[in-house]
Amino acid sequence: MLQTNAPGAPGDFDFMIGQWSVQHRRLKDILNGGDEWIEFKGESSTLNTLGGFGNVEDNHLHFPEGSVRAKAIRSYNERTGQWSIWWLDGRNPGVMDTPVVGEFQDGVGRFYADEEYHGEAIKVRFIWDATDPEQPTWAQAFSKDGGESWETNWEMRFTRL
Repeated sequence: MLQTNAPGAPGDFDFMIGQWSVQHRRLKDILNGGDEWIEFKGESSTLNTLGGFGNVEDNHLHFPEGSVRAKAIRSYNERTGQWSIWWLDGRNPGVMDTPVVGEFQDGVGRFYADEEYHGEAIKVRFIWDATDPEQPTWAQAFSKDGGESWETNWEMRFTRL
């Protein structure tokens, strides 16, 4: 697969291209005031697509109850200067999550979406921190109050293989 970026392609997610070991930390009871975290391992591999205007991340998550495959699909909109990120989970292969949309500033990307969680309207936030591109982090948070407050419910720490 051709991995070179086309002229003008953003380099925001170039740090993710390659193979990774992932340490996951996920909140057990989301949006209920819980503070118990579940930790598990995973692997991911990211390939450039669309000449650098997109990429696809293949994930293998080893939840305590069993392993799951999933994909993150990202594309860049030159007109808006923003990325869209979709999540496709092997446990529900006929549905892609609502994309989070946002951009990077100084090595940190912030992405947002309006979504539902257990029938309740929420906001979703992803934060990609690539200030150390050899050990980037990702965090997901939900808000029930329109973004006034956020509960981080999933964190990932990547180590390059």
